[in-house]
Parts: sequence; C-alpha cells; structure tokens
Amino acid sequence: MAWLLIDNSNTRTKFALGDASSLRAWRGVLATTELSNDALAAMTGGLDFSAVIVCSVVPAKAAVLKGFFEPRCPLHFITHTSPLGMGIDYPLPAQIGGDRLANAAGVLTRHGAPAIVIDFGTAVTFDVISDQPAYCGGVIAPGLGAIAGYLPQKTALLPAIELEEPASAIGKSTIHAMQAGAVFGYRGLVKEIISKIRDELPGRPKIIATGGDAPLIARGVPDIEVVDADLTLDGLRQVAARVFA
Repeated sequence: MAWLLIDNSNTRTKFALGDASSLRAWRGVLATTELSNDALAAMTGGLDFSAVIVCSVVPAKAAVLKGFFEPRCPLHFITHTSPLGMGIDYPLPAQIGGDRLANAAGVLTRHGAPAIVIDFGTAVTFDVISDQPAYCGGVIAPGLGAIAGYLPQKTALLPAIELEEPASAIGKSTIHAMQAGAVFGYRGLVKEIISKIRDELPGRPKIIATGGDAPLIARGVPDIEVVDADLTLDGLRQVAARVFA
C-alpha cells in the first residue's frame, strides 16, 4: 500500500506517492496559495493510499491539510520527534522546519553523511548532517527569487527579469546586468557559506542541492556534487516507512 507524501512549502505544495521501497511515478503540484479542501479533493481523488505524511512550513495551510486528511486516514507531520534515522544536535530542535528534517532524512540514505543539503526555494537553506549521523544546524538566507525581485520592487526604472544563465559578467543591457548580479552574486553567496561550513564541520561532507533554482545555481558551483530533485519527497517516504510500519 502506498503513502501520500506532501511537501507544503511557501510557494508550491508538492505531492507524490511512495511505499517501503521507492517513490512512485505519480506527482502533483499546487500553488500553496490555492491549497484548499476542493483543490485537495481534486488532486487526490482516485489515488490509492493508506496514510499521509507532511512536511509544512506554512501553518495556515498545515491546518487545511490536517482538517482534510485527518478524518480520512492516519496523518503524520514531520517534527524533531519523528523517527528520522539520525540524532539531533541542536539546542532548540522544535525550531527546525519539517522540510529541513525531511531533507536530512533523505540525504542520509541517498547520499550518506557527513553532508550539506542546500535547498533552493523561497528561502535557501543549508542543512548540516554530521558523520555521527546527527542533524547539527545550518544556514537560512534569502532565496534567489527574493534577491532578483527586490530591485524591481524598490526602484523606479529597473524591470522584472527572468532568471537564467547570464551571457557574460559584463552586462550589455539593463536586463543582462541584473541577471549577472542575481545569478553570479548568488553563486558567490552559496560558495562562501559552503566554505564557512566546511571550516567548522569535521570530515569532507558531500554537498547535495535540491529545490527549484538548484539546476541553475549548481551549474556554476563546482562544490555541489549532485542535484537531487526528489530529496525532500524521498525523505518523507523514508520517515513514513518508520511511522506507518
């Protein structure tokens, strides 16, 4: 029997099915602002699953998910008390987001430890898993979209831009100059944070990226070894295997 896996993030809510052995092929996505009982009924109608596991960073939408699924089947929200397959070396573990815990659970089995998981979403998060293994903290910074969107919001003449690989570092138009500032500047942010974490973390961690902007940024950051689009969902699946066993 399959479980329904839900990654409820700030911008998009992603759905998948998984079982004890693997993720299944089916996927679904909703804009988080559109998450409602009707949208959930349309998304999940006809699917065959025995339980639901969720990581959520949007409390209002977590309440919608709870209200919709809890009367229908077993439901688990990932927290620091979930069976993650590792310890937690963090003074205030209740503050760790469920998505970050799912990423940590996923990277341990898929890529090993020590590891740094970089999740490029609305915010970019760096999560550090030691070789014990244990979740031991990380970094939160603005996402690439937030950086790219700031200038059009705060200046009169600068336009909104599409995020793509800049043609060169020296921009030959306003749009190209903004793309260079956003993409090359963001890669610089990522490289510096990786360097600082490595200075503090024993061993040589594997560096894994996930999230919507991961392919674009990883092309210019050689330290990123793997872009793993399914990391969060597979982390949910692995925790579900322990919760619903």
